[in-house]
Amino acid sequence: MQPLEAGEPHTIGAYRLIGRLGAGGMGRVYLGRSAGGRTVAVKVVHPHFALDEQFRARFRREVEAARRVGAQWTAPVLDADPDAPVPWVATGYVAGPPLSDAVTRHGPLPARAVRALGAGLGEALAAVHAHGLIHRDVKPSNVLLALDGPRLIDFGIARALGATVSLTSTGVSVGSPGYMAPEQIRGLDVSGAADVFSLGAVLAYAGTGNDPFPGDSSAVLLYKVVHEEPELGDLEGELRELVAGCLAKDPADRPAPAELSRRLAPGGATALVAPGWLPEPLVREVSRSAVALLDLEPQDEPVRSGPVPFSSVSPVNTALGSFGPPLPPPPSAAPALGPYGAAGPGEPGARIGFSLGAGAGAGERRGRRISCTVALAVAGALAAVTVGATMLGDLFPGGDDDRHGNEGAAPPAATGSEAPGPSASAAAPVKALPDAFVGTWKGSATERSGLPHGTVTAVFTEGARGEDVVRLTHRLDVLGTSVVCKGIGTLVSGTATELRIRERTDPENADGALCTGGDADLDFTLTSRTTLRYESHEEAAGTPKGTLTRSGG
Repeated sequence: MQPLEAGEPHTIGAYRLIGRLGAGGMGRVYLGRSAGGRTVAVKVVHPHFALDEQFRARFRREVEAARRVGAQWTAPVLDADPDAPVPWVATGYVAGPPLSDAVTRHGPLPARAVRALGAGLGEALAAVHAHGLIHRDVKPSNVLLALDGPRLIDFGIARALGATVSLTSTGVSVGSPGYMAPEQIRGLDVSGAADVFSLGAVLAYAGTGNDPFPGDSSAVLLYKVVHEEPELGDLEGELRELVAGCLAKDPADRPAPAELSRRLAPGGATALVAPGWLPEPLVREVSRSAVALLDLEPQDEPVRSGPVPFSSVSPVNTALGSFGPPLPPPPSAAPALGPYGAAGPGEPGARIGFSLGAGAGAGERRGRRISCTVALAVAGALAAVTVGATMLGDLFPGGDDDRHGNEGAAPPAATGSEAPGPSASAAAPVKALPDAFVGTWKGSATERSGLPHGTVTAVFTEGARGEDVVRLTHRLDVLGTSVVCKGIGTLVSGTATELRIRERTDPENADGALCTGGDADLDFTLTSRTTLRYESHEEAAGTPKGTLTRSGG
């Protein structure tokens, strides 16, 4: 678990937040507590999804679907607000790691644990299907291992059996490659038998430590699922037979979930789980984490300052509504920060404040708390697989190895005739803005995480030290919407080639919501007569930087 960062909410609905459990393509998940002391997992969708009315309608349907299930082996939905500016849902917290993490750290489960796992999940799917629903994304990261049995979570892409309106685009299959049923991949009608196929793949993974359809690309995985037989490793006897039956290519040949549970645990899943179903190393790990959870308290609301950054996605389980105990993330995990408005001190019931207000020009919207830096989280993957194995990747690529254009690139060196000529007075403090800076400069900015931070436009005008000398515009275009934030900069200090600017909110744009208030220190360095290096020292904004090019005199 990671601590809450500047700009993240400390209260969502009636829940006080303790920390951030993880983040993924659909949203962020926080650990929280109700007023009565119940520990919950609260998932908040990424703000850019809140702009999509189709997504909001789907989110509302999925929340209602999850409410109806309420089976013994699923995490209950406790509260939700699909109509909030940024929709969220709270479910019961499950003290246990995802199956994917447990197998990675401790190896495959023993046969008895695999049988208990299959029996519990079979009963969960039977309950899901009894309500006319299909889960459609049964996979290891959506299975949590608690001391009292497994839990199936994340109904994020569930859909009604026999629904006439697809929740996805024509010709697109939604799910996880390697765990999707053949008919799901081929875009055919999907029934509850698709969940049974996915469950078989999960049980094969749990019992062998390997995917039953291995491959180094999504295309290879999808081909193997449709055309090749699964690799079941060391699974033996009836367990191997049952798993192979679940993985039959023809949906009609797969067992029903209730039949699978009965064959795995004739006395019921509860009887098989009761004596202690997890291996000892996992029991110790879960127990330690559960005890540590008792000492965690909601964090106090900090003084907010500055906008909130983009961020990379934390590679932690991001299942809808439910997470295991706060286990250490892998070394590569990067904190995921978001632009959710926080409830102020003494406002435990306040909702997160994020919206796109009206009043801007066509195709352009501004938020209510305008500041100097765009604060829209657009990290995450829109994972969808088409029939031709065409994949939709990250909305914005992140990381140092996948940048485009000059985003995050080092500024060009000032050389030759373009470089400002050296002089004894180059480092001398100035009393007014040097003439070389006057004009309009424009370029893209990138955060330290490698993700884009929009386009920066700086218009410098003459002025003395202590006076306003620059107006800045930060703009981000995403999903057909333009987010614009504006600021005014005062000259703090400088030389002939370097400036320190203190930026504040432009009062003419005080009706926005995607930008937060607070002052920010900025540095501008003249690297040539036509290029200007820009860098913000605002930690809360991800310390964006970039190179601006002169576009006017």
